[in-house]
Amino acid sequence: MKVLVVDDNPIVRLGLRAMLTDLPEVTEVVEAADGRQALAAATGARFDLIFLDVRMPVLDGLGTLRELGDTPVVMLTSSEEPETIRQALALGARGYLVHGEFGEAEVAAALRTCSAGGIVLSPPAAVALAETGARPGPETGAGRFGLTAREGELMDALAEGLSNAQIAGRLYLSEKTVKNHLNRIYPKLAVTSRAEAIVVWLQR
Repeated sequence: MKVLVVDDNPIVRLGLRAMLTDLPEVTEVVEAADGRQALAAATGARFDLIFLDVRMPVLDGLGTLRELGDTPVVMLTSSEEPETIRQALALGARGYLVHGEFGEAEVAAALRTCSAGGIVLSPPAAVALAETGARPGPETGAGRFGLTAREGELMDALAEGLSNAQIAGRLYLSEKTVKNHLNRIYPKLAVTSRAEAIVVWLQR
């Protein structure tokens, strides 16, 4: 796997490079110090995953994310601001890891899960997002969106960052059935992507 690490802090880049090069599936790690360098590196090159810092000079992480296309991206930041997390996921980020809350095991899990189509949120990011806009009472849960109980279970698993294959295993379904469920769920949530669905579900 070819991975791009984008962070203005050289120590962070060095640490991530060390973690990633220890993984047997990683064949190359490329570094960039800001968003412009990242976009230049991604032009004409194919990366399997990009670790992208939110706050950088020249062009920040969200601005970079808007221009990166469909490459899987995991955001890295010291910020637990729910609005920033929501924006990143709405723009298509596959993960959001908070500095100080992840090590080599979490980086490896993010690499494998996100490249396989799953979503990864570090615990502080998940808590911050889930607590924002939470609505108590009968409006919460699957019923608020007209989802069936099974669809609600699937969304709970999706919000944990599980891939379709992992959801299928947990709920004793085929991957095709999981995809069919998602195709029915998205219109009910008024979204068009996995990341948008998670944002809406975590704010229910």
